Amino acid sequence: MPWSSRAALLRDLVLCVLGTAAFLLDLGADLWAAVQYALDGRYLWAALVLALLGLASVALQLFSWLWLRADPAGLHGSQPPRRCLALLHLLQLGYLYRCLQELRQGLLVWQQEEPSEFDLAYADFLSLDISMLRLFETFLETAPQLTLVLAIMLQSGRAEYYQWFGICTSFLGISWALLDYHRALRTCLPSKPLLGLGSSVIYFLWNLLLLWPRVLAVALFSALFPSYVALHFLGLWLVLLLWVWLQGTDFMPDPSSEWLYRVTVATILYFSWFNVAEGHTLGRATIHFAFLLTDSILLVVTWMTHSSWLPSGIPLQLWLPVGCGCFFLGLALRLVYYRWLHPSCCWKPDPDQVDGARSLLSPEGYQLPQNRRMTRLAQNFFPKAKDEAASPVKGEVNGVL
Repeated sequence: MPWSSRAALLRDLVLCVLGTAAFLLDLGADLWAAVQYALDGRYLWAALVLALLGLASVALQLFSWLWLRADPAGLHGSQPPRRCLALLHLLQLGYLYRCLQELRQGLLVWQQEEPSEFDLAYADFLSLDISMLRLFETFLETAPQLTLVLAIMLQSGRAEYYQWFGICTSFLGISWALLDYHRALRTCLPSKPLLGLGSSVIYFLWNLLLLWPRVLAVALFSALFPSYVALHFLGLWLVLLLWVWLQGTDFMPDPSSEWLYRVTVATILYFSWFNVAEGHTLGRATIHFAFLLTDSILLVVTWMTHSSWLPSGIPLQLWLPVGCGCFFLGLALRLVYYRWLHPSCCWKPDPDQVDGARSLLSPEGYQLPQNRRMTRLAQNFFPKAKDEAASPVKGEVNGVL
């Protein structure tokens, strides 16, 4: 194997270990904060932290279990019996099991002198699922936890050391999930262009800079009206859920589990943009951007008219200009990315790639596993080339695109 390929495999192994460590660090920070709130007699805050953590974990395990159950029986080779896998997910350990599975496959590929195409494709298959689960965990747990800790700091008028630690781990988790998701989408491209440093930095910055003002606006409203923030979230979430349903998503293996995906996407859309359907991306992104911008402005105006309710000594007058600066800078970087750095590609049928197929394997000819779930998202995320847009490929058979 060439040294460049071996170095790339080693880099993926290191990223896998660091991603798992970031997940565990963020989990530890949330549990630490919940314990500190309970010791201080703030039982409601502790209950909210644990509730967000529990709901996100249950959703994550459901996604992982449904995907494992939908994969062909022979795809994953030697793995524990289905009852053991079900028990692992019931104990909220399914995601960590996937991380260990990816690490084992990565080590297997890296140790081989000439790894087979199937082993390489299978390692990508596992990595793509973990990237998607990490993104779900980010917007189901990390972003809401960050909003909660900011609201608590604003409401109490002071910041504890464990809260600052939680903010740092939240930003670390969000950053890692965004970059890993971008890398995973690039992996699904037919040409598999390398993820350049410039495009990675700009993609990460515009997402983070637009997410921070949104989180700040919701946190300000939560600090002022903690009893009404749930109604605010529920109202917007129902509208976003209806919008996702009208786009006719087809991500999960069956129609009943598709609603789990739609519920999760509606939660992501509450904080940031997420493309779920092909075609007319600019129009949908503009509508969503205007919707969130209007809501955030209303939340900030509400804070400005009731800011005297919050404890004194908090530099809120500085936070608002910083939030506005982050917003406009993030918007400019977003335009730069989509204008010059967002690749287009030709999605052509590949008879050698099948969604999880491991049948008819032979040294002369075999079918490579393809992660149909992430490939569909990549098709939505990356535009088609002009020549393909004029004559699109019709149909999809057994995950072959």
